Amino acid sequence: MNEQKNYGRGVLLCLLATVSWGAMFPLMDVTLKHIDPFTFTCMRYAIAGAMFLVFLRVREGTAGFRLKGERIGLAWLFGTAGFAGFQFLVFFGQDLIGARGALNASIMMATMPMMGFLVNWVLRKVVPPKGALAFIGMSFVGVLLVVSDGSLTSLFSHASDLGPDALLLFAALCWVIYTSGASYFPTWSPIKYTAVTTALGLVSATVITAVILATGGVPVPSGDAVVTVLPELAYMSIIAGFVGVLGWNFGNKYLGPLNGVLFMDVVPVTAFIISALTGVIPAGMQVVGAALTALALVLNNVYLRRVAARKAAAEAAAKAAADKPVDAAPTNPEQPVLVGETR
Repeated sequence: MNEQKNYGRGVLLCLLATVSWGAMFPLMDVTLKHIDPFTFTCMRYAIAGAMFLVFLRVREGTAGFRLKGERIGLAWLFGTAGFAGFQFLVFFGQDLIGARGALNASIMMATMPMMGFLVNWVLRKVVPPKGALAFIGMSFVGVLLVVSDGSLTSLFSHASDLGPDALLLFAALCWVIYTSGASYFPTWSPIKYTAVTTALGLVSATVITAVILATGGVPVPSGDAVVTVLPELAYMSIIAGFVGVLGWNFGNKYLGPLNGVLFMDVVPVTAFIISALTGVIPAGMQVVGAALTALALVLNNVYLRRVAARKAAAEAAAKAAADKPVDAAPTNPEQPVLVGETR
């Protein structure tokens, strides 16, 4: 009963997280009309980061802030990838694309689990199973259908349009690298990793934004612009930034990563529905592409379960064979006949 209750909690928490993330892309379409993605990201994570630090203090006390002897440089690198690399590139790319940017950005989120195999291959030399490689290819075919509006030839006839989509893809890669970074800090809780890397990543994001503003890369936002985006800022920092991340962490704790990752399919579905309701109707082939990417994630999940089951069965069989007792010698073996003895 308790296990079933935890499973239900996990489903609700993962749904909460992925729906909140899916909604943020159409919401950013409105936000980016008033403020640049760099300044907005710094504002967003100044709020969310402070909330994470407070939550870490409540959960782990002062021990959660002890960093002596820890690899702070590595934590800073991962934090920069996640909170400067991903956040800057995904929303900058979305802004460059325009009306359909939310659709393209959201579909990249569904490719992240597949990208994780490739990152693990490069960083840890763990070669993905052959079936997983096939599903990775399938997921990226779906992405191509979305970003090309179903016309793959347009990718080559309008090569200049590839730049913003490449930014989105690289942004997704940055987030996968950030997520993989947690394994380098096995003694840290998910909350500590999130809080510390958010704070360190925010330092990088602030410095980069200051340079961009100082050099005139983007105009300094006015006070009116900041006030205009306050509702979006509240949602992005508190709901998508803080509640969404916590929901994802705890949801995966209840369900396990193999089940939790399936909920990444909810992100583009949510973005597509909200975009359609606001007047940006996905093309038919874009829907097909999103469905193909989602199907690849599900099929890959089923495939990995079967691979794991076969491996477990083989290990169990090997263990059973090793533990099987050797046949004992007979208790009354036939005595050899001595010379001159008859029976």
